[in-house]
Amino acid sequence: MPSLKDLKNKIASVKNTRKITKAMQMVSAAKLRRAQDAAEAARPYAERMTAVMGGLAASVGQSASAPRLLAGTGSDQVHLLVVMTSERGLCGGFNSTIVRLARARANELLGAGKTVKILTVGKKGREQLRRDYAAYMIGHVDMGDVKRVGYINAQTIARDVLARFETGECDVVTIFYNRFQSVIAQIPTALQVIPAKFEASGVSALYDYEPSEEGILADLLPRSIATQIFTALLENGASEQGARMSAMDNATRNAGEMITKYTTIYNRSRQAAITKELIEIISGAEAL
Repeated sequence: MPSLKDLKNKIASVKNTRKITKAMQMVSAAKLRRAQDAAEAARPYAERMTAVMGGLAASVGQSASAPRLLAGTGSDQVHLLVVMTSERGLCGGFNSTIVRLARARANELLGAGKTVKILTVGKKGREQLRRDYAAYMIGHVDMGDVKRVGYINAQTIARDVLARFETGECDVVTIFYNRFQSVIAQIPTALQVIPAKFEASGVSALYDYEPSEEGILADLLPRSIATQIFTALLENGASEQGARMSAMDNATRNAGEMITKYTTIYNRSRQAAITKELIEIISGAEAL
């Protein structure tokens, strides 16, 4: 059994850990509110833009004049997977769920004889994926210095992806991220952004476009891709803070339970030691 000094040190150590996890929980709670507001504010614009693009895409169909970002290259041999994770850990299974989904897709594509390329956004995803997929990783976007995600960050990633598509490095681009639902629920999501996929909305039946639908699509598709990436980054940000808040809350409660457990053991050991000393004193007195 540990000595009283060891138990006392353990209790002090766990108490210090609980202070840290409690502070991290409070910080995440404050950041979560701002991140959640940003993610929810971006959804209506993204949804409306997707609806308009869907109407335009439906009217263009598979015509020969359709932009390459919509029609594709005519092949789906080379797939670029953009995996978005966090720069920091201590957020439960947030990063693991995204990486697990990306791994499943990569294995599925490789099993079908496709070529897979991986672009990581966030350090934690790169660390997990390069263990088994280092040969497929072609780039990384460092977000460590970004204090607050802005549209400019999404544009940087979008320009990189578009450049790779235009130079023929990939045929299909899919982004992986967590969609924020609640503090305890984040939904791993895989979204294909190139070739763009939209559900028909019927918007084109209500409006006449000038210039042509093809011309508008050629201009809006790159902006739509940047918007989708921006939305994914915001959703990821809110999901990360929610997952970290939940993880730190669990850690704080577990630390409290450990403190109670060790304190009980400490008190019992101390009581046993005192009782033993009293017995020895009484035995010595009787011997005299």
